[in-house]
Amino acid sequence: MMRRTAVVLLPAIGLAACSFAPPYRVPTTAPLPQTFKESQDWKVAEPRDAASRGDWWSIFNDPQLDDLETASHKANQSLKAAFARLQQARADTRIARADLFPQVNGEASALRGRTSPNSPRFLPGSPTVGNDFDLEADVSYEIDLWGRVRNEVASAKAAQQASAADLASLELSVQAELAADYFSLRSRDRQQILLDKTVEDYEVSVKLQQNLFDGGAIPLSDLAQAQAQLETARTQATDNNLIRAQTEHAIAVLIGVNPSAYHLPVNPLAAASVPPAIDPGLPSSLLERRPDIAEAERRVASANAQIGVARAAYFPQFSLTGSAGYNSVHSYNWLSAPSRFWSIGPEVTLPIFQGGRLVAQSDRAKAAYDEQVANYRNSVLSAYQDVENNLAAQRQLEREEHTQAAAVAATTTALQQAQYRYNAGAVTYLEVSVAETAALQAQLAAVNIQLRRLDASVLLVKSLGGGWNDAELPTARSTKRSQSNAIAQSVDADNNHSQ
Repeated sequence: MMRRTAVVLLPAIGLAACSFAPPYRVPTTAPLPQTFKESQDWKVAEPRDAASRGDWWSIFNDPQLDDLETASHKANQSLKAAFARLQQARADTRIARADLFPQVNGEASALRGRTSPNSPRFLPGSPTVGNDFDLEADVSYEIDLWGRVRNEVASAKAAQQASAADLASLELSVQAELAADYFSLRSRDRQQILLDKTVEDYEVSVKLQQNLFDGGAIPLSDLAQAQAQLETARTQATDNNLIRAQTEHAIAVLIGVNPSAYHLPVNPLAAASVPPAIDPGLPSSLLERRPDIAEAERRVASANAQIGVARAAYFPQFSLTGSAGYNSVHSYNWLSAPSRFWSIGPEVTLPIFQGGRLVAQSDRAKAAYDEQVANYRNSVLSAYQDVENNLAAQRQLEREEHTQAAAVAATTTALQQAQYRYNAGAVTYLEVSVAETAALQAQLAAVNIQLRRLDASVLLVKSLGGGWNDAELPTARSTKRSQSNAIAQSVDADNNHSQ
């Protein structure tokens, strides 16, 4: 019997290499340019930036930023959630792979029951009450003739790789957001110094105007103008403190610390701080360096394999099943040789009428593939847009910084001249007030442009993929955690603590 079954099944097993999934090819995109458009006249960094951007934030040479980035890598809760999703994807791959192997189940039962004498299965003369002792093992194995199981595994593997890329993409976003918040906080510290100094100067000016008014030397309008200017500066200083506090709270969340118990000391951004020069590299390498592009491409591969799964549902499903064990109505001879039984044989399931279900499933799989292809192409276009935007921002903001420096010098000169004319009695205090406001706004704008340059530098590194490369994606047999080691260790530590 075993030989006959093998003879029947061997040809089917030999055909098990068949697969209805379309041959997978990475979707085509728009033709890649030779260079980035906005990189014209771009000064390439030398020599430091040619090195790997693994810990890309280190190019800013800021130890405090280094410490914050390390903390976020270990304790950010969004990263832990993404790592948990990756673990789920890994488990899904193992679940899908399990169908490649025979499934063995054991069962044991000891029952006592009564059979109805009126039952069609009742044999006259046999006892109505009896025992049923059963011990058996069932084996089932689906012969993957049409590649359904293998395509399920391929889809799960691609989805696992997409989850790994998603984790890397989120990690890069957290790092960039933290760096941007950190520079924003330092910029606020510098602006606070300017505003506090301005408030002190305006307080002195109000006292002077008050004395002049009391002596009848100036009209009430000059005193009121000075007081309004002072209160406006105080409002700006208070609002700057509010934004600084909110930024500090955002940093606390990014590094996994309760904002109520976290404080970063004042550390004003130096006036001479300039962003490091960054080499954008070749446009073609962007497809390898962006984790979000890798994620989108892996989603396409997963959807492609699902087309094969849907097509395989049209064809018969072949399985080999068997069972063996012991069965008896008495406990004393339950496990004896005469109580043994076994069975083995092929089984075929053929879909005959499904009410259009299989066609709909196939159409859905194809539409899902088309969706993922469109998402992939859009990710590529968005990636180039990000790079071009930030290259343009770097270049244009550098020019703005020079012109704004000239504006600061001009408003400072204008203020000095207005003060000279006012002291000489040639103009009212309104001209001085306008000149002081213009000078303050020019200085604050200069600090804001400096911050925007630093932000553009951070976003450029992010748009280039940081130090990531798609070679870091887990392979089919890889179980390494690669860049997620610190996150995994942190999750394990949390789990041990909770236990």
